[in-house]
Amino acid sequence: MGNKILIIGACGQIGTELTLTLREKFGNENVVASDIREGNQQLMQTGPFETLDATNYKAIEDIVMHYEIDEVYLMAAMLSATAEKFPMRGWELNMNSLFNVLNLAKDKKISKLFWPSSIAVFGPTTPKLNTPQTTVMEPTTVYGISKQTGERWCEYYHEKYGVDVRSIRYPGLISYKTAPGGGTTDYAVEIFHEALNKQSYTSFLSEDTALPMMFMDDAIEATIRLMDADKESLSIKSSYNLGGISFTPKEIAESIKRHIPNFRIDYAPDFRQAIADSWPSSIDDSQAQKDWGWKHQFDLDKMTKAMFDGLRNL
Repeated sequence: MGNKILIIGACGQIGTELTLTLREKFGNENVVASDIREGNQQLMQTGPFETLDATNYKAIEDIVMHYEIDEVYLMAAMLSATAEKFPMRGWELNMNSLFNVLNLAKDKKISKLFWPSSIAVFGPTTPKLNTPQTTVMEPTTVYGISKQTGERWCEYYHEKYGVDVRSIRYPGLISYKTAPGGGTTDYAVEIFHEALNKQSYTSFLSEDTALPMMFMDDAIEATIRLMDADKESLSIKSSYNLGGISFTPKEIAESIKRHIPNFRIDYAPDFRQAIADSWPSSIDDSQAQKDWGWKHQFDLDKMTKAMFDGLRNL
């Protein structure tokens, strides 16, 4: 393959696994990882790495030119819970990094771009069950506002300049390979670590808070499948809904108890509860199914087993 890929934010929760999967697919030397800090040993040793500030246009352009990059995956972002603590820093990172890569694509310095959106684009006025692809979007968080704005700019750059930008509204993502990054759905990662270490967990969300979730293997598969899809088959130019599995803290606790019978869960909702309450409970991703053949593979119990198998082998 002639593809040369740059991943910005390669050391984060999604970026780490995406980088390693793309290196397997396209060859280590063809996938350049970059982040503001170094990543884990495997990421650093399997291929090229550049220290990069995603808000620095010139630095990104230099790397794109040096490695003759064709495609960019912009995974750098400040997530929901962290951005609520640092609103302007969250806004500046999330928006300026997007403009940098959109402008590189506009100027034909790269040919294709992936940028992740999120279920955070939805808000309290959005239908919560089976949220449609096109619906009311009135986000109430800094992260959600930046992602909704980003969707509009992606669509604008496609319509105005012909930029090939592709996007997914990720649900909560669950992985055993990297630490949580400051998101509201991170309880569903922390709970597995605590179950193994302490046989108990205190959830910062209430027991009946249902949120759309997805095992990381499914999210990586969806991302690569979307980027591989024929451009002509893609009807959505903002961001595709992506559904996985929806569950509550109580339901994930029950699944964990099938592996660790003595596991106990308590509940102490904090400021993240209000964020979760503003998001959908389940997602309709029929447009992704229709346009590029999307189908998730992991249900709750399959994911629980994969998490424990993975954590025990780390």
